[in-house]
Amino acid sequence: MKTLKILFAVILLSAFFAFNQQDEVLISEENSPTLRTIKHNAFQAGEKLEYRLHYGVIGAGTAKMEVHKMDKKIAGREVYHMVGTGRSKGAFDWFFKVRDTYETYMDVEGVFPWLFVRNVNEGGYEIHQTYKFAQNKNKVDNGKGKTFEIPLGVQDMLSSFYYARTIDFSSAKKNEIFTIWSFVDDELWPLKIRYMGRYTIRVSGKKYKAMKFHPVVQEGRLFENEEDVTVWVSDDGNKIPLLAEGKVLIGSVKMELTNYSGLANPIAKVE
Repeated sequence: MKTLKILFAVILLSAFFAFNQQDEVLISEENSPTLRTIKHNAFQAGEKLEYRLHYGVIGAGTAKMEVHKMDKKIAGREVYHMVGTGRSKGAFDWFFKVRDTYETYMDVEGVFPWLFVRNVNEGGYEIHQTYKFAQNKNKVDNGKGKTFEIPLGVQDMLSSFYYARTIDFSSAKKNEIFTIWSFVDDELWPLKIRYMGRYTIRVSGKKYKAMKFHPVVQEGRLFENEEDVTVWVSDDGNKIPLLAEGKVLIGSVKMELTNYSGLANPIAKVE
């Protein structure tokens, strides 16, 4: 069932951004490029975000995203372990069970992945992926005997979500597009979001200051046009998704924040 798959994709960013193959990216020819450092305070170890997902008026599932600090280092650098999970519930779970887990092991200083693990079970359809990123060599191993060239700092499906939160939108202009290069399903993709301004919205009975975005979608895929998917992100230092809505061929899907803890900054809640 595509609608339920889209529903869980929303929170794990594949519905936050859309895939467009028209751009090109340059890959460094250096054997050992210098690993970057990004100064930010958007998230920290101990952060937990919880969401409720709907198909129309029906509660279809839940999703959760967590940040853990690892004791071990990679290439001498500290690493976060991010885990995103989605599961169906209620009537949806009876006829279309979803058990999705996405993991990324992210460089704390550079905000890029060293390892990505994807285990998806949707109605019996399973996907198992393990991508090992050699960021210092511009390579990624897909765990199935293939190695691909990548640009320095490329993201995966889950790490893109966290990297997007480090972007400074304070001077963003309406309709400005931001691009994040990501390695998805053995291909390099430019993930794009369009900034649409600042608003005050109500989510789960609470009011928040928020920034509005549309993913730059490829028309005729999951959605008819850009306006069919809208994401509101907290207008504060955390930049966490508060609400996401998408119109599909039959009905609509929705994701809303229900609980949060361990944020690095005060949330932009309107009292």
